[in-house]
Amino acid sequence: MRRRTLFNPIEPYETGRLPLGGPHVMYWEQSGNPEGVPVLFLHGGPGAGASSIHRRFFDPAHYRIVVFDQRGAGRSAPLGELADNTTDHLVADIERLRELLAVDRWLLFGGSWGSSLALAYAQRHPERCRGLILRGIFLCRPHEVDWFLYGIGTIFPEPWRAFRDFLPEDERENILEGYYRRLIDPDPAVHMAAARAWSAYEGACSTLLPSPETVAAFSDERVALGLARIEAHYFRNGCFLEDNTLLRGVDRVRDIPAVIVQGRYDLICPIATADELSRAWPEADYIVVANAGHSALEEGLTAELVTAAERWKARA
Repeated sequence: MRRRTLFNPIEPYETGRLPLGGPHVMYWEQSGNPEGVPVLFLHGGPGAGASSIHRRFFDPAHYRIVVFDQRGAGRSAPLGELADNTTDHLVADIERLRELLAVDRWLLFGGSWGSSLALAYAQRHPERCRGLILRGIFLCRPHEVDWFLYGIGTIFPEPWRAFRDFLPEDERENILEGYYRRLIDPDPAVHMAAARAWSAYEGACSTLLPSPETVAAFSDERVALGLARIEAHYFRNGCFLEDNTLLRGVDRVRDIPAVIVQGRYDLICPIATADELSRAWPEADYIVVANAGHSALEEGLTAELVTAAERWKARA
């Protein structure tokens, strides 16, 4: 039952674009077994988008693998669009996709912001959830956002200084506002420079050991713009959630089987948050990976996430 590596690359057997109202059109895809157990992959950010590697956490012979790009992210359009882009909209989008695909109940798999969105969806629609596999827990509270903007500098001072010093000295007291003004500027020379600086910072802090490949992936223009602009939008608005609502809502999902996988040295979403969630939700399995940071593609985290999906086969 234990598997330590990703499955082989696969291509979707179906893709589509779902109009969501207003300017938004959602990209979605299905791969694996059309008759298999439905599993929904929820990407991070918000705004990072999904990629082909995310299909590979799941056995394609067993799972019907559903991947989509959230509003403004990845292959959804328009890229970086902030209008009508809130957590409520994203939860409603998941329900629209579920109905479109005629899925009764599915397993949710999400990391970082994907863990937040999985919890938000499950707390509103527990009857639609077979289970949850969550990684790098983010509960959207103000102190967690402040840690990202300022606290990481205590561990990663060099990338944090580059992130801070992108802004003029008189704007560094409020990093979020300084970046947000540039990220929404219509001039690509302005918003892309800010997006690259924000995204490179996040990429540099996402792994336990330096990973030029991770930084390069985060610096891709589509990833950078969607990630930076939408993250700043959500962070400015408390992720469109009442304070501590995801932790307070645990009773809504307590009976849903769940696995929490957390890197011990995750600096983007520090382990204290996952520990707090696990203590509030002792029914969930809690796995700490001793040699990992934040990225799901670090070897130890990949192994535990793939293994968690493999163990779910016994529940199907």
